[in-house]
Amino acid sequence: MNSSKNILARFSLLLVLLIPVSVQAHPGHGVTGMEQGLAHPFSGLDHLLAMLAIGLWAAQLGGARRWAVPALFVGVMTLAGGMGLSGVALPGVEHGIAASVMILGLVIAFAVRPPMALTLGMVASFAVFHGFAHGAEMAAGSSAVAYSAGFVASTALLHACGFGLGLALVRAARVAPWLRLAGGGIALAGLALSVA
Repeated sequence: MNSSKNILARFSLLLVLLIPVSVQAHPGHGVTGMEQGLAHPFSGLDHLLAMLAIGLWAAQLGGARRWAVPALFVGVMTLAGGMGLSGVALPGVEHGIAASVMILGLVIAFAVRPPMALTLGMVASFAVFHGFAHGAEMAAGSSAVAYSAGFVASTALLHACGFGLGLALVRAARVAPWLRLAGGGIALAGLALSVA
């Protein structure tokens, strides 16, 4: 099987695996706690694209950033989720989320490799907005610990999926431009989210 067919097969398998989770993301299923947290990152295009983009960008960056970028995102997002759960106000969350999607798409599309400190600063700031939103949107009566564990696990899964797809695209020379094209699509989606 050639590399592009192999990538397509892996991506198709990923989508099949995500279908049960995405179905649970729709309201009306009476989920609480862990289930709600697991579903939340899949429930909005903004979160879904940003989580996948973090993985894609990490694969594109290579080196130590392959692990530092997703790990930092998950860590900061978890702390910011606690802020959202506590009811602290954070202005501009939706704009910050839309901007993160757009910026992540652009850095992937243009294969931007900023210095490590700038990379980690960008990732941490994006994680604050996404984590805060995850925490603030927990349904009343849910277990905060179970809900947080759920959205952290789903975020890590989406990072891993983006990373796996990105790594496959980086390694397959003929399809590597698809990674940059995907970044452009993510950036356009972020722009659309910012004006919606």
